[in-house]
Amino acid sequence: MDIEGYARRMLERGIAEDEVRKKLAERIAEIKGWSLEKAAKWAEAVVLEVKNAYSKTNYILEYWKSGVTMGEFGVGSRGKGDFYVHSKIAEVIGKSGEAIISSKDLDDAGVIFKNVKDGIYISVAVDGIHSRLSEFPFIAGFHVTRAAMRDVYVMGTEPVAVFSDIHIADDGDVSKIFDHIAGISAVCELTGVPLVAGSTLRIGGDMVIGERMTGCVGCVGIGSSITARKNARPGDIILLTEGAGGGTIATTAIYYGMHEVVEETLNIDFIKACKAIFSANLVPELHTMSDVTNGGIRGDAEEISKVSGCSLVFDMEKVRSIVNPRVLNMLESLEIDFMGVSIDSLMVICPPETAKEVMNVVRSAGIKIEEVGWVEEGKGAYVIEDGEVKPIRPRFRESAYTPLKKVVGEEEPRDFEEMRRRVDEAVLKAIEKKRHVVEMIKKRMNA
Repeated sequence: MDIEGYARRMLERGIAEDEVRKKLAERIAEIKGWSLEKAAKWAEAVVLEVKNAYSKTNYILEYWKSGVTMGEFGVGSRGKGDFYVHSKIAEVIGKSGEAIISSKDLDDAGVIFKNVKDGIYISVAVDGIHSRLSEFPFIAGFHVTRAAMRDVYVMGTEPVAVFSDIHIADDGDVSKIFDHIAGISAVCELTGVPLVAGSTLRIGGDMVIGERMTGCVGCVGIGSSITARKNARPGDIILLTEGAGGGTIATTAIYYGMHEVVEETLNIDFIKACKAIFSANLVPELHTMSDVTNGGIRGDAEEISKVSGCSLVFDMEKVRSIVNPRVLNMLESLEIDFMGVSIDSLMVICPPETAKEVMNVVRSAGIKIEEVGWVEEGKGAYVIEDGEVKPIRPRFRESAYTPLKKVVGEEEPRDFEEMRRRVDEAVLKAIEKKRHVVEMIKKRMNA
């Protein structure tokens, strides 16, 4: 519970301070198991801090309110709203420095040159833990680490270091830290990539009570070739390795009570496939690599098409055949569209002659890989099903993969265009604020 937010909202609604303190003390006492007297002291301090913090206006401290919430717009739900917000983030960032690949390219990792003369690239990626895995620290750590490494690998670079950030709410058990780190370091041990740095904090300090955990894992890689999404070309072949999913599939299994499927997600097959490709020196021959995560094939195909200016065509049955059978059975029994959920397959887009070599080396590593489609002139993504070519697009949210997500639904809100207008306005306000602060600091530097 965010007790600061709770107090602030009550005060904003005009509720008397004494009543706010009383209600807040009751909630704190109930959640913490404290006496009302002890909780009342907390409530009094919270109200005082909230009053002091929000009693004055300040251009730097305030932010322009769009009136659009994260949930309403689908941010973090790997669909149309989420993709839109991420495209606007690039506008806010602007040109903060030289980058070969940045957020504007819709890849999950960014790339810079370490040494222009030697042609050495450095890639950096960061992934947040799955929000529904807060009570399952090990699996959360395992999958977020693997995700960060995947993002580095698909840029054509090899991971050299991992770092982490863990935030646990005030009532969370300290053992969560160690279980989470164990999950992270399990992947590091299996791949030989060291965990070198990180931080551990509470969520909201004393102002958030509960046991919720969140955080992220980042990865740094180096290489001499780049396999960005924008490099896909007409005539290329699309390959996919078998996908058993990661955090998303584990979440589905847990919250549908099908815990036995979680074990299927615990592997480093994606990384083994990448290592085989790297060892065979095939990376310079590839055009694009990606991991099937952001809203599944629907989301990734849309983004690749957008940045490459090409059209992607998939064979439905071939894509279906590449999903881990146990995972596929679970998804189909729950009526979850496997095309719209993260299955964590490695996607390789390359010329036909290279595709054969890639399949040979990946199979020699014991990983299943198949040709599932091709790239052609045009725009958009398509699937061939029962002899018919059909367009595939990301939904407003990724496939609903938990009972609660099915209640929330996948449909686009009727007022989406109005919300998008307000999001655009928020972007302009943030850019304006950044410029103001940068100019102010530059003037001070030159004074």
